[in-house]
Amino acid sequence: MSMGETSLADYFAGEMRGLAEACTRCGKCVEVCPVIPFGEAARSPPRDVVSGVVDFLTAAGPSGAEAGTWMSTCNGCGACIPACPEGINPRRMLMLAASKAATIESRTPDLFRRMSRAIKLMVAMQLLPAEFRRLFVPPRPRNVPIVFYLGCNALRTPHVLFNSMQLLDALDVDYEVVGGPSSCCGVIAAKWEGEVAVGERVTGNTIARFEGFSPEKVLNWCPTCALHLGETLSGYRKTGFDFDHLTAYLVANLDRLRTRFVRPVAKRVVLHAHVGCADIGANVAQLLAAIPGLDLIATEWESGYTCGGSGCGKSPELAAHEHAALLEAVRDTGADVLVTLYHGCHSVFLGAEKEGRFEVLNFTDLLVEALGGTPHEDRLKKLRLMDDWQMIVEDARPFLEANGLAVDGAWLAKYGPQIFASAEFRGEMECFGNRE
Repeated sequence: MSMGETSLADYFAGEMRGLAEACTRCGKCVEVCPVIPFGEAARSPPRDVVSGVVDFLTAAGPSGAEAGTWMSTCNGCGACIPACPEGINPRRMLMLAASKAATIESRTPDLFRRMSRAIKLMVAMQLLPAEFRRLFVPPRPRNVPIVFYLGCNALRTPHVLFNSMQLLDALDVDYEVVGGPSSCCGVIAAKWEGEVAVGERVTGNTIARFEGFSPEKVLNWCPTCALHLGETLSGYRKTGFDFDHLTAYLVANLDRLRTRFVRPVAKRVVLHAHVGCADIGANVAQLLAAIPGLDLIATEWESGYTCGGSGCGKSPELAAHEHAALLEAVRDTGADVLVTLYHGCHSVFLGAEKEGRFEVLNFTDLLVEALGGTPHEDRLKKLRLMDDWQMIVEDARPFLEANGLAVDGAWLAKYGPQIFASAEFRGEMECFGNRE
Protein backbone atom coordinates (compact mmCIF):
# COMPACT_ATOMS: atom_id res chain seq x y z
CA MET A 1 0.00 0.00 0.00
CA SER A 2 1.48 3.37 -0.96
CA MET A 3 0.57 6.99 -0.62
CA GLY A 4 -0.54 7.09 -4.23
CA GLU A 5 -3.11 4.35 -3.64
CA THR A 6 -4.95 5.54 -0.55
CA SER A 7 -5.23 8.60 1.62
CA LEU A 8 -3.82 8.57 5.13
CA ALA A 9 -7.33 9.14 6.50
CA ASP A 10 -8.61 6.06 4.68
CA TYR A 11 -5.58 4.07 5.79
CA PHE A 12 -6.17 5.06 9.43
CA ALA A 13 -9.87 4.18 9.13
CA GLY A 14 -9.08 0.75 7.70
CA GLU A 15 -6.47 0.02 10.37
CA MET A 16 -8.85 1.09 13.14
CA ARG A 17 -11.58 -1.17 11.79
CA GLY A 18 -9.17 -4.09 11.66
CA LEU A 19 -8.00 -3.52 15.22
CA ALA A 20 -11.57 -3.20 16.49
CA GLU A 21 -12.53 -6.48 14.82
CA ALA A 22 -9.48 -8.34 16.16
CA CYS A 23 -9.69 -7.11 19.77
CA THR A 24 -11.60 -9.40 22.16
CA ARG A 25 -11.77 -6.70 24.88
CA CYS A 26 -10.17 -9.00 27.44
CA GLY A 27 -8.48 -6.08 29.20
CA LYS A 28 -5.04 -7.72 29.52
CA CYS A 29 -3.42 -4.62 28.01
CA VAL A 30 -5.05 -2.39 30.63
CA GLU A 31 -4.06 -4.72 33.46
CA VAL A 32 -0.33 -4.34 32.72
CA CYS A 33 -0.40 -0.62 31.82
CA PRO A 34 1.72 1.34 34.33
CA VAL A 35 -0.15 4.62 33.82
CA ILE A 36 -3.60 3.27 34.68
CA PRO A 37 -3.17 3.58 38.49
CA PHE A 38 -2.39 7.29 38.05
CA GLY A 39 -5.55 8.30 36.20
CA GLU A 40 -9.35 8.14 36.18
CA ALA A 41 -9.30 4.79 34.39
CA ALA A 42 -8.01 3.18 37.61
CA ARG A 43 -11.57 3.19 38.91
CA SER A 44 -12.95 1.20 35.98
CA PRO A 45 -12.71 -2.52 35.16
CA PRO A 46 -9.97 -3.17 32.55
CA ARG A 47 -12.51 -4.65 30.13
CA ASP A 48 -14.55 -1.45 30.27
CA VAL A 49 -11.50 0.73 29.58
CA VAL A 50 -10.34 -1.18 26.51
CA SER A 51 -13.94 -1.55 25.31
CA GLY A 52 -14.26 2.23 25.35
CA VAL A 53 -11.23 2.56 23.10
CA VAL A 54 -12.38 -0.19 20.73
CA ASP A 55 -15.86 1.33 20.46
CA PHE A 56 -14.33 4.73 19.77
CA LEU A 57 -12.27 3.38 16.88
CA THR A 58 -15.42 2.87 14.82
CA ALA A 59 -17.74 5.40 16.47
CA ALA A 60 -18.85 8.73 15.04
CA GLY A 61 -18.66 10.77 18.24
CA PRO A 62 -16.23 11.63 21.04
CA SER A 63 -14.65 8.99 23.25
CA GLY A 64 -15.90 8.15 26.73
CA ALA A 65 -14.12 9.32 29.87
CA GLU A 66 -12.21 6.09 30.58
CA ALA A 67 -11.08 5.65 27.00
CA GLY A 68 -10.14 9.31 26.70
CA THR A 69 -8.07 9.16 29.87
CA TRP A 70 -6.18 6.08 28.73
CA MET A 71 -5.48 7.59 25.31
CA SER A 72 -4.29 10.90 26.73
CA THR A 73 -2.00 9.38 29.37
CA CYS A 74 -0.44 6.54 27.36
CA ASN A 75 3.32 7.02 27.67
CA GLY A 76 4.18 4.55 24.93
CA CYS A 77 5.90 2.02 27.19
CA GLY A 78 4.68 -0.91 25.12
CA ALA A 79 4.08 -3.20 28.12
CA CYS A 80 0.70 -3.93 26.56
CA ILE A 81 2.14 -5.45 23.39
CA PRO A 82 3.37 -8.81 24.75
CA ALA A 83 0.32 -8.98 27.05
CA CYS A 84 -2.19 -9.17 24.21
CA PRO A 85 -3.31 -12.78 23.61
CA GLU A 86 -4.52 -11.86 20.12
CA GLY A 87 -1.19 -10.43 18.98
CA ILE A 88 -2.61 -6.94 18.60
CA ASN A 89 -0.37 -3.95 19.21
CA PRO A 90 -2.41 -1.93 21.75
CA ARG A 91 0.12 0.91 21.70
CA ARG A 92 -0.57 1.37 18.00
CA MET A 93 -4.30 1.13 18.69
CA LEU A 94 -4.02 3.99 21.19
CA MET A 95 -1.92 6.06 18.80
CA LEU A 96 -4.56 5.72 16.08
CA ALA A 97 -7.36 6.45 18.56
CA ALA A 98 -5.51 9.58 19.73
CA SER A 99 -5.25 10.77 16.14
CA LYS A 100 -8.98 10.28 15.66
CA ALA A 101 -9.72 12.11 18.94
CA ALA A 102 -7.68 15.08 17.72
CA THR A 103 -9.73 15.29 14.51
CA ILE A 104 -12.90 15.48 16.58
CA GLU A 105 -11.79 17.66 19.46
CA SER A 106 -9.03 19.78 17.84
CA ARG A 107 -7.22 20.02 21.17
CA THR A 108 -3.90 21.39 19.89
CA PRO A 109 -4.42 23.87 17.05
CA ASP A 110 -1.38 25.73 15.71
CA LEU A 111 0.95 23.35 17.52
CA PHE A 112 3.40 22.83 14.70
CA ARG A 113 3.96 26.53 14.10
CA ARG A 114 4.61 27.16 17.80
CA MET A 115 6.91 24.17 18.03
CA SER A 116 8.90 25.25 14.96
CA ARG A 117 9.35 28.75 16.38
CA ALA A 118 10.53 27.36 19.72
CA ILE A 119 13.01 25.01 18.05
CA LYS A 120 14.47 27.78 15.91
CA LEU A 121 14.94 29.98 18.97
CA MET A 122 16.53 27.19 21.00
CA VAL A 123 18.96 26.27 18.22
CA ALA A 124 19.83 29.91 17.52
CA MET A 125 20.89 30.26 21.16
CA GLN A 126 23.35 27.39 20.89
CA LEU A 127 24.93 27.25 17.43
CA LEU A 128 26.88 29.46 15.09
CA PRO A 129 25.35 30.05 11.64
CA ALA A 130 27.24 27.31 9.75
CA GLU A 131 26.11 24.66 12.23
CA PHE A 132 22.62 26.15 12.38
CA ARG A 133 22.32 25.79 8.61
CA ARG A 134 23.51 22.20 8.67
CA LEU A 135 20.59 21.23 10.88
CA PHE A 136 17.92 23.38 9.24
CA VAL A 137 18.77 23.65 5.53
CA PRO A 138 18.22 20.45 3.52
CA PRO A 139 21.29 19.50 1.45
CA ARG A 140 21.12 19.07 -2.30
CA PRO A 141 20.15 15.53 -3.26
CA ARG A 142 22.97 13.19 -4.22
CA ASN A 143 23.35 9.44 -4.06
CA VAL A 144 24.58 8.43 -0.60
CA PRO A 145 24.33 5.12 1.27
CA ILE A 146 23.19 6.76 4.52
CA VAL A 147 20.79 9.55 5.48
CA PHE A 148 21.01 10.65 9.10
CA TYR A 149 17.51 11.76 10.04
CA LEU A 150 17.23 14.13 12.99
CA GLY A 151 13.50 14.72 13.26
CA CYS A 152 12.41 18.06 14.74
CA ASN A 153 12.71 18.24 18.51
CA ALA A 154 16.17 16.69 18.72
CA LEU A 155 17.46 20.02 17.41
CA ARG A 156 16.81 21.47 20.86
CA THR A 157 19.87 19.49 22.05
CA PRO A 158 22.10 19.99 19.00
CA HIS A 159 25.27 18.77 20.66
CA VAL A 160 24.03 15.16 20.63
CA LEU A 161 23.46 15.42 16.88
CA PHE A 162 26.92 16.79 16.15
CA ASN A 163 28.39 14.11 18.41
CA SER A 164 26.51 11.52 16.37
CA MET A 165 27.98 12.96 13.18
CA GLN A 166 31.45 12.59 14.69
CA LEU A 167 30.69 8.90 15.22
CA LEU A 168 29.59 8.47 11.61
CA ASP A 169 32.68 10.36 10.47
CA ALA A 170 34.87 8.03 12.53
CA LEU A 171 33.39 5.10 10.61
CA ASP A 172 34.13 6.87 7.29
CA VAL A 173 30.45 6.91 6.39
CA ASP A 174 29.26 8.83 3.36
CA TYR A 175 26.02 10.43 4.56
CA GLU A 176 23.78 13.48 4.42
CA VAL A 177 21.80 15.08 7.23
CA VAL A 178 18.05 15.65 6.99
CA GLY A 179 16.10 17.22 9.81
CA GLY A 180 14.27 20.17 11.28
CA PRO A 181 10.63 21.23 10.97
CA SER A 182 10.80 21.21 7.16
CA SER A 183 11.45 17.45 7.38
CA CYS A 184 8.92 16.57 10.08
CA CYS A 185 7.70 12.97 10.23
CA GLY A 186 4.10 14.25 10.25
CA VAL A 187 3.12 13.04 13.71
CA ILE A 188 2.21 16.49 15.00
CA ALA A 189 -0.35 17.20 12.30
CA ALA A 190 -1.71 13.66 12.17
CA LYS A 191 -1.85 12.86 15.88
CA TRP A 192 -2.09 16.09 17.88
CA GLU A 193 -3.48 18.73 15.56
CA GLY A 194 -6.02 16.38 14.02
CA GLU A 195 -5.04 17.47 10.50
CA VAL A 196 -4.58 14.05 8.92
CA ALA A 197 -4.42 15.37 5.36
CA VAL A 198 -1.66 17.77 6.40
CA GLY A 199 0.13 14.91 8.15
CA GLU A 200 -0.09 12.86 4.94
CA ARG A 201 1.49 15.66 2.95
CA VAL A 202 4.25 16.28 5.52
CA THR A 203 5.12 12.59 5.79
CA GLY A 204 5.09 12.21 2.02
CA ASN A 205 7.40 15.19 1.52
CA THR A 206 9.87 13.90 4.09
CA ILE A 207 9.97 10.38 2.64
CA ALA A 208 10.38 11.85 -0.84
CA ARG A 209 13.29 13.87 0.50
CA PHE A 210 14.89 10.68 1.81
CA GLU A 211 14.38 8.95 -1.52
CA GLY A 212 16.05 11.84 -3.31
CA PHE A 213 19.35 10.55 -1.90
CA SER A 214 18.74 6.93 -3.00
CA PRO A 215 20.00 5.70 0.37
CA GLU A 216 20.39 2.14 1.53
CA LYS A 217 19.52 3.20 5.07
CA VAL A 218 17.87 6.10 6.82
CA LEU A 219 19.30 6.24 10.34
CA ASN A 220 16.82 7.84 12.68
CA TRP A 221 17.48 9.58 16.00
CA CYS A 222 14.08 10.63 17.35
CA PRO A 223 11.97 7.93 19.09
CA THR A 224 8.71 9.67 18.20
CA CYS A 225 9.64 9.62 14.51
CA ALA A 226 10.57 5.95 14.90
CA LEU A 227 7.16 5.06 16.34
CA HIS A 228 5.20 7.18 13.87
CA LEU A 229 6.99 6.14 10.69
CA GLY A 230 7.89 2.63 11.76
CA GLU A 231 4.88 1.51 13.83
CA THR A 232 1.82 3.73 13.46
CA LEU A 233 2.29 3.95 9.67
CA SER A 234 3.49 0.36 9.33
CA GLY A 235 2.61 -0.89 5.85
CA TYR A 236 1.38 2.48 4.60
CA ARG A 237 4.30 3.43 2.42
CA LYS A 238 6.75 1.19 0.60
CA THR A 239 10.27 2.60 0.42
CA GLY A 240 13.54 1.63 -1.18
CA PHE A 241 15.54 2.03 2.02
CA ASP A 242 15.75 0.46 5.47
CA PHE A 243 14.61 2.67 8.32
CA ASP A 244 16.66 1.99 11.43
CA HIS A 245 18.07 3.70 14.49
CA LEU A 246 21.54 5.22 14.66
CA THR A 247 22.46 3.00 17.60
CA ALA A 248 21.61 -0.16 15.67
CA TYR A 249 24.05 0.93 12.95
CA LEU A 250 26.74 1.69 15.51
CA VAL A 251 26.29 -1.71 17.15
CA ALA A 252 26.44 -3.43 13.75
CA ASN A 253 29.76 -1.68 13.20
CA LEU A 254 31.01 -1.97 16.76
CA ASP A 255 34.10 -4.00 15.84
CA ARG A 256 35.25 -1.18 13.55
CA LEU A 257 34.29 1.46 16.09
CA ARG A 258 36.15 -0.35 18.86
CA THR A 259 39.41 -0.20 16.89
CA ARG A 260 39.06 3.59 16.83
CA PHE A 261 38.70 3.93 20.61
CA VAL A 262 42.02 5.44 21.63
CA ARG A 263 41.24 7.12 24.93
CA PRO A 264 40.17 5.30 28.11
CA VAL A 265 37.18 6.92 29.79
CA ALA A 266 37.64 6.26 33.51
CA LYS A 267 34.09 6.91 34.66
CA ARG A 268 31.52 4.92 36.62
CA VAL A 269 28.16 5.44 34.94
CA VAL A 270 24.47 4.64 35.28
CA LEU A 271 22.47 4.48 32.05
CA HIS A 272 18.90 5.79 31.93
CA ALA A 273 16.80 3.80 29.44
CA HIS A 274 13.16 3.28 28.46
CA VAL A 275 11.28 0.01 28.18
CA GLY A 276 9.24 1.42 25.30
CA CYS A 277 12.37 1.40 23.16
CA ALA A 278 14.18 -1.42 24.91
CA ASP A 279 16.25 -2.28 21.85
CA ILE A 280 17.73 1.22 21.81
CA GLY A 281 18.60 1.04 25.50
CA ALA A 282 20.25 -2.33 24.94
CA ASN A 283 22.20 -0.93 21.98
CA VAL A 284 23.51 1.95 24.07
CA ALA A 285 24.46 -0.37 26.94
CA GLN A 286 26.45 -2.49 24.47
CA LEU A 287 28.20 0.58 23.08
CA LEU A 288 29.09 1.88 26.54
CA ALA A 289 30.42 -1.54 27.59
CA ALA A 290 32.88 -1.38 24.69
CA ILE A 291 34.49 1.88 25.87
CA PRO A 292 37.87 1.20 27.50
CA GLY A 293 38.04 2.16 31.17
CA LEU A 294 34.32 2.84 31.50
CA ASP A 295 32.37 1.00 34.20
CA LEU A 296 28.67 0.63 33.38
CA ILE A 297 27.36 0.06 36.90
CA ALA A 298 23.70 -0.35 35.99
CA THR A 299 21.00 0.34 33.45
CA GLU A 300 17.95 1.87 35.13
CA TRP A 301 14.81 1.20 33.11
CA GLU A 302 11.92 3.64 33.11
CA SER A 303 8.48 3.15 31.57
CA GLY A 304 7.48 5.17 28.53
CA TYR A 305 9.43 5.33 25.29
CA THR A 306 11.14 8.64 26.00
CA CYS A 307 11.13 11.48 28.52
CA GLY A 308 9.12 14.60 27.78
CA GLY A 309 5.62 15.65 26.91
CA SER A 310 4.97 12.97 24.30
CA GLY A 311 6.30 10.14 26.47
CA CYS A 312 6.55 9.72 30.22
CA GLY A 313 5.42 13.32 30.75
CA LYS A 314 1.89 12.26 29.77
CA SER A 315 1.63 10.58 33.16
CA PRO A 316 3.30 13.18 35.41
CA GLU A 317 2.85 11.36 38.74
CA LEU A 318 4.37 8.17 37.39
CA ALA A 319 7.19 10.11 35.74
CA ALA A 320 7.99 12.00 38.94
CA HIS A 321 8.13 8.73 40.88
CA GLU A 322 10.40 7.04 38.33
CA HIS A 323 12.67 10.06 37.91
CA ALA A 324 13.16 10.35 41.65
CA ALA A 325 13.99 6.64 41.84
CA LEU A 326 16.54 7.00 39.05
CA LEU A 327 18.33 9.92 40.67
CA GLU A 328 18.39 8.12 44.00
CA ALA A 329 19.90 5.06 42.31
CA VAL A 330 22.63 7.21 40.78
CA ARG A 331 23.43 8.72 44.17
CA ASP A 332 23.39 5.35 45.91
CA THR A 333 25.86 3.81 43.47
CA GLY A 334 28.25 6.75 43.74
CA ALA A 335 28.33 6.97 39.95
CA ASP A 336 30.29 9.74 38.28
CA VAL A 337 27.81 10.12 35.43
CA LEU A 338 24.12 9.75 34.70
CA VAL A 339 24.03 8.78 31.02
CA THR A 340 20.97 9.95 29.10
CA LEU A 341 19.37 8.23 26.15
CA TYR A 342 17.43 10.70 24.00
CA HIS A 343 17.26 14.46 23.58
CA GLY A 344 14.11 14.59 25.73
CA CYS A 345 15.78 12.57 28.49
CA HIS A 346 18.85 14.79 28.39
CA SER A 347 16.80 17.95 28.74
CA VAL A 348 14.83 16.53 31.65
CA PHE A 349 17.83 15.52 33.75
CA LEU A 350 20.27 18.36 33.06
CA GLY A 351 19.23 20.21 36.19
CA ALA A 352 20.30 17.28 38.39
CA GLU A 353 23.93 18.18 37.74
CA LYS A 354 23.47 21.30 39.85
CA GLU A 355 23.66 19.29 43.08
CA GLY A 356 27.31 18.55 42.23
CA ARG A 357 27.29 14.81 42.90
CA PHE A 358 27.49 13.56 39.31
CA GLU A 359 27.62 14.74 35.71
CA VAL A 360 24.79 14.37 33.24
CA LEU A 361 26.11 13.32 29.84
CA ASN A 362 24.54 11.87 26.75
CA PHE A 363 25.94 8.54 25.62
CA THR A 364 27.30 10.21 22.48
CA ASP A 365 29.54 12.42 24.64
CA LEU A 366 31.28 9.34 26.04
CA LEU A 367 31.68 7.65 22.66
CA VAL A 368 33.27 10.76 21.14
CA GLU A 369 35.60 11.04 24.13
CA ALA A 370 36.66 7.41 23.65
CA LEU A 371 37.47 8.21 20.03
CA GLY A 372 39.93 10.81 21.26
CA GLY A 373 37.70 13.62 20.05
CA THR A 374 36.15 16.59 21.77
CA PRO A 375 32.41 16.27 22.36
CA HIS A 376 30.41 19.14 20.97
CA GLU A 377 29.75 21.81 23.58
CA ASP A 378 26.52 21.20 25.46
CA ARG A 379 25.31 24.78 25.57
CA LEU A 380 21.85 23.72 26.66
CA LYS A 381 23.37 22.44 29.88
CA LYS A 382 25.32 25.65 30.37
CA LEU A 383 22.22 27.77 29.88
CA ARG A 384 20.02 25.49 31.96
CA LEU A 385 22.36 25.66 34.95
CA MET A 386 22.31 29.47 34.90
CA ASP A 387 18.65 29.35 35.93
CA ASP A 388 18.13 33.05 35.23
CA TRP A 389 16.63 34.21 31.96
CA GLN A 390 18.56 37.48 31.85
CA MET A 391 21.87 35.66 32.24
CA ILE A 392 20.74 33.09 29.68
CA VAL A 393 19.90 35.72 27.09
CA GLU A 394 23.11 37.67 27.66
CA ASP A 395 25.19 34.52 27.25
CA ALA A 396 23.24 33.56 24.14
CA ARG A 397 23.26 37.07 22.66
CA PRO A 398 26.28 36.55 20.32
CA PHE A 399 24.73 33.35 18.95
CA LEU A 400 21.28 34.90 18.54
CA GLU A 401 22.63 37.94 16.75
CA ALA A 402 24.91 35.86 14.53
CA ASN A 403 21.80 33.94 13.48
CA GLY A 404 19.92 37.13 12.65
CA LEU A 405 17.94 37.60 15.86
CA ALA A 406 18.61 41.07 17.19
CA VAL A 407 18.46 41.17 20.98
CA ASP A 408 17.01 44.52 22.02
CA GLY A 409 14.65 45.67 24.72
CA ALA A 410 11.56 44.67 22.79
CA TRP A 411 13.01 41.22 22.06
CA LEU A 412 13.86 40.71 25.71
CA ALA A 413 10.39 41.77 26.82
CA LYS A 414 8.79 39.34 24.38
CA TYR A 415 11.05 36.30 24.69
CA GLY A 416 12.99 36.63 27.94
CA PRO A 417 10.29 35.42 30.34
CA GLN A 418 9.37 32.65 27.88
CA ILE A 419 12.94 31.38 27.92
CA PHE A 420 13.14 31.29 31.68
CA ALA A 421 9.72 29.67 32.00
CA SER A 422 10.28 27.18 29.19
CA ALA A 423 10.28 23.53 30.11
CA GLU A 424 13.77 22.97 28.70
CA PHE A 425 15.36 25.27 31.26
CA ARG A 426 13.29 23.91 34.15
CA GLY A 427 14.48 20.42 33.34
CA GLU A 428 10.93 19.21 32.69
CA MET A 429 10.92 19.14 28.91
CA GLU A 430 7.64 19.25 27.07
CA CYS A 431 8.81 17.89 23.74
CA PHE A 432 6.18 19.75 21.77
CA GLY A 433 6.20 23.05 23.59
CA ASN A 434 3.13 23.92 25.68
CA ARG A 435 1.30 20.90 24.27
CA GLU A 436 -1.27 20.78 27.02
